[in-house]
Amino acid sequence: MATALVTGGTAGIGHAFVQALAARGDDLVIVARNTARMQALADELGGDYGVQVECITADLSRRDDVDRVAARIEDPDRPIELLVNNAGFGLHSRLLDPDVEQHRLAIDVMCFAVLVLSGAAARAMTARGHGRIINVSSTSAWIMAGNYSAIKAWVLRYTESLAVELRGTGVTATALCPGWVHTEFHDRAGISATNLPDIVWIPADQLVRECLRDAEAGKVISIPTLKWKVAIAVAQYGPRSFVRWFSGKLSSSRHEQKDRQKARMAERVQTVAQMASDSVHLAAETTRHAAESTRQRVTTALHREGGDSGSQA
Repeated sequence: MATALVTGGTAGIGHAFVQALAARGDDLVIVARNTARMQALADELGGDYGVQVECITADLSRRDDVDRVAARIEDPDRPIELLVNNAGFGLHSRLLDPDVEQHRLAIDVMCFAVLVLSGAAARAMTARGHGRIINVSSTSAWIMAGNYSAIKAWVLRYTESLAVELRGTGVTATALCPGWVHTEFHDRAGISATNLPDIVWIPADQLVRECLRDAEAGKVISIPTLKWKVAIAVAQYGPRSFVRWFSGKLSSSRHEQKDRQKARMAERVQTVAQMASDSVHLAAETTRHAAESTRQRVTTALHREGGDSGSQA
């Protein structure tokens, strides 16, 4: 029975991959950061499909974790037949932002980890003479939507270059370039997509099904559905000035949306802070009044006690 390793396998497209692979009988190695969620998924897949599921807790922005996963991929006693480099996240930081930490993390997870893990898989698979590597890129690779587009363009070109080096080895490399997919990715990334027409969306299970078919056929680039193939053809062969104009409109809309979200969040924080301040003030006033009332009662009681003592004398 073949074993597939999927990074970021507990959510989004990665989750759709592990479901599809388990359904066809593949054993799995899931790599993710959330151990509890990963173990729950492993139990579910084992119960539903009777497959073996190994869990590796790893943060792919950390070099030691990446190396640990790479070592598992190259383990000759437990061969990996299919690698799916899916781990990633939405990136909204502007290229002019002074804080580049999010850019560094994105490059570590979606470029460097892909480089290391794909290389490990390619070495192990070529030694056996067979295997499949799928790297999740994006249709954003054909536009200019900030560093996310640049990163996904790198994944696409890297996978094509890897496929060239793998010719004749029995091992293939495929770049999956999804468009808008129905997953939790957009919610987790803080992207509102409610205004997009239904025609742009792709079901995650269809995306994965078409990608696995393309990988088995040895296709280097997998673009799901005819509508997205047409859209990418326009982006690839249309005037670059038009693509840049469109990219600018899309990026501007996303940044404005993010700015509005930040403004709303700031308003909420300010409201909560004001409510907290009012509550503290009210508590202080209540305490002061209570203390004054107590002081007056004690004073009155002492006066009464003094009067009673004088009468007795």
